[in-house]
Amino acid sequence: MVEKARRAAVEESRPDADPEWEVLAREEPGSPPRYVGTVRAADAEAAHEAATRLFCWYDHEVWVCPASEVRRFSADAGGEVSDDELATPESGTEGRTHEL
Repeated sequence: MVEKARRAAVEESRPDADPEWEVLAREEPGSPPRYVGTVRAADAEAAHEAATRLFCWYDHEVWVCPASEVRRFSADAGGEVSDDELATPESGTEGRTHEL
């Protein structure tokens, strides 16, 4: 019987891996930007080059943002967020969104 290979998360198996970059693109001037994917690259210029090759051949504008700087918020935390993790607006005390 053959044993399945054990797999680790990408960060665990490659601690020297380049950081992730989130990619957004705009097809035409004035059109809304859209999320197109994620690339790994050493810096913004390399991320732009990889994103253009993979996702954005003909797009008018391309944005790259370090994935570690992106924060996701949702109105529905699904009970996964404790009360002390609620995202509360500075203007009040009621938390309406949750950081995931």
